[in-house]
Amino acid sequence: MNLHSVLSILVFSPLLGIIVLAFLPKMAEKAIKLVGFLATLPALLLALAAYLHFQWGKDLADFAVSKSWIQFRGMNVQEPIYSVYYELGLSGFQLLLVVLTAIVATLSAIAAAKFVKKEWKGYFMLFLLLEIGMLGVFTAENLILFFIFFEITLIPTFFLIGKWGYFEKEKAAYSFLIYNGLGSAVLLIVIMILFAKTGTTNIDLLTQMMADPSAPLSSDLKLGLLIGLLIAFGVKLPIFPLHSWMLKVHVQAPPSVVMIHSGILLKIGAYGLIRFGMGIFPEQFETLATIIAVLGVINLLYGAFLAFIQTDFKMVLAYSSISHMGIVLIGLAALNEAGIQGAIFQVVSHGLISALLFFLVGIIYERTDTSLMENLGGMAKGMPIAAGFLLAGGMASLGLPGMSGFVSEFMAFLGLFKELPWIAAVGTIGIIMTAAYLLRAVLGITYGKSHREFTGVLDLKGVEFVPVVVLMVLIVLIGVYPSVLSSPLQTTLETIMIGLGG
Repeated sequence: MNLHSVLSILVFSPLLGIIVLAFLPKMAEKAIKLVGFLATLPALLLALAAYLHFQWGKDLADFAVSKSWIQFRGMNVQEPIYSVYYELGLSGFQLLLVVLTAIVATLSAIAAAKFVKKEWKGYFMLFLLLEIGMLGVFTAENLILFFIFFEITLIPTFFLIGKWGYFEKEKAAYSFLIYNGLGSAVLLIVIMILFAKTGTTNIDLLTQMMADPSAPLSSDLKLGLLIGLLIAFGVKLPIFPLHSWMLKVHVQAPPSVVMIHSGILLKIGAYGLIRFGMGIFPEQFETLATIIAVLGVINLLYGAFLAFIQTDFKMVLAYSSISHMGIVLIGLAALNEAGIQGAIFQVVSHGLISALLFFLVGIIYERTDTSLMENLGGMAKGMPIAAGFLLAGGMASLGLPGMSGFVSEFMAFLGLFKELPWIAAVGTIGIIMTAAYLLRAVLGITYGKSHREFTGVLDLKGVEFVPVVVLMVLIVLIGVYPSVLSSPLQTTLETIMIGLGG
């Protein structure tokens, strides 16, 4: 296989599943679920092959593809005024997010076969379209192609929430669409200004041009564009106070969609801030570093304190996601290698941990028809295996040494203590609160006072072990052997630090 075609096949491989599903009768439940799962495997296998390609010492540039795509011509001009290329590529950071996306998508397909109870054909067609968008976002090498894939993720997510969610699913879907639509509008304005001023949307070329003192953009305009990116990706991350839509989605969307949303879609915000904000506008990012650090601490504390007073375990995890995304901002604001590496580790780590926890919540809700913590006390008696994995996932989320959460939090705070120790010191309150709300919630559910009998409630069984075991193994692997992430990140970190003058 030509390596230049691998990324295109990886990104668009779920399309084959969509085509097959289109010809299946809508009542063929088993066949639809099987095709939906199998259609995620080519992207997973190719992503793992790309990771092995890197580990064997080969260059990720081998996968790059660039072809002429769209040209804008004037009335009497032979040469195009503007050209947009179909460009895909991989850096170490992109590779990790592609692997994370492929893994979580496959596990989410398994979860969907369990949790989705109706109209499976429509669900899996939209799900596979969403996977195409996510894979495209992390491999696009120009801003217009990135924006197209970014928009592709919005449409299927809206329908997956609005049609297959719980009681207030329509409200959650429209809230998602409005907030993310406004964020997309701001992002499009930033992209169009860059395109008009520079004549290119190639990310690497823009990075080089912005580093040139003679770049056709003033410092004030660069700062304004960075603030635009901070708003656009701040909605996605989300950054307080642009977060309220996410709470509705985490509670009302089906568990298989929340696995994707919390595990992958939120990470697009972090990816955009790192790749475009910090990468294209490093000087301006440094100017805003203190503000970003404060926003990160606000996220961390706000999410932690509100998670502590929740009675619904879904809401605890929703506010926990807000809190943990604050750690990403804290790491980026450090502007040093330890902090940035911690932020990227947190992106991957939280993707795995949140997918695990929301899958377990889905299992619990399906068995008991509730996610209220007071109704789940003593779960360890009737569901000991699920309770054990829930405890392990909670320990990973609060940063227990030996698990991925510890590595990411330690490095992010280490980086910030070097640069802004007083802000980092305030942020440590959030770490303490994280332990408090997670132990309160998880221990209350597993070993708390029992308000119901769990007799007859089934524990984890059969295929349900696959997502739980795979995610748990990866969480522990990163915790005890962080080089699986740090090795691919070296080139990315070097590029970022050079841009920051480090």
